[in-house]
Amino acid sequence: MADEPDTYDAQKEAAEQATLPYKWSQTISDLDITVDLPAGIRARDLSIIIKRRKLSIAIKGSEAIVDGTLFADIKEEDSTWSVSDGMLNVHFEKVSQAAWWPCVVEGAPRIDTKRIVPENSKLSDLDGETRAMVEKMMFDNRQKEMGQPTSDQLKQQEMLSKIQSANPDMDFSKVQMQ
Repeated sequence: MADEPDTYDAQKEAAEQATLPYKWSQTISDLDITVDLPAGIRARDLSIIIKRRKLSIAIKGSEAIVDGTLFADIKEEDSTWSVSDGMLNVHFEKVSQAAWWPCVVEGAPRIDTKRIVPENSKLSDLDGETRAMVEKMMFDNRQKEMGQPTSDQLKQQEMLSKIQSANPDMDFSKVQMQ
């Protein structure tokens, strides 16, 4: 029997993204937006509102270029914007630095985040919490490949051993760990 056809349509996604009034890119921890500005527009001509979950970009006196609820929370205090060579550049730091965004603002065309191929990075580049999560995932994957228990399964076994030691009179022969 033939494989199921891949329902992903790169051309459709690219066409949808091309209709946006901005271009955007992301890493696992941040997001960048660029907007081509009409000739002569400078920073003082713009109205930019960046909140934890909201983005509004407009040329003063004109309809908003972008105005909506961000897909997820950003670190408002670490967000920046600048105008250079007729281009508005907006930079966000994501609050959740372990997730890809399918779109910048809710209601905008989405990308297939499963298709994102992240750039290689060093564990030392990651913040402590993200690094610990990645190291745990790597350990668990190695354990599974060797047919050994994962970190969660090891914790369960350790807890059961402590309970057994504290309660030697109890019968644990029918205990099933999941």
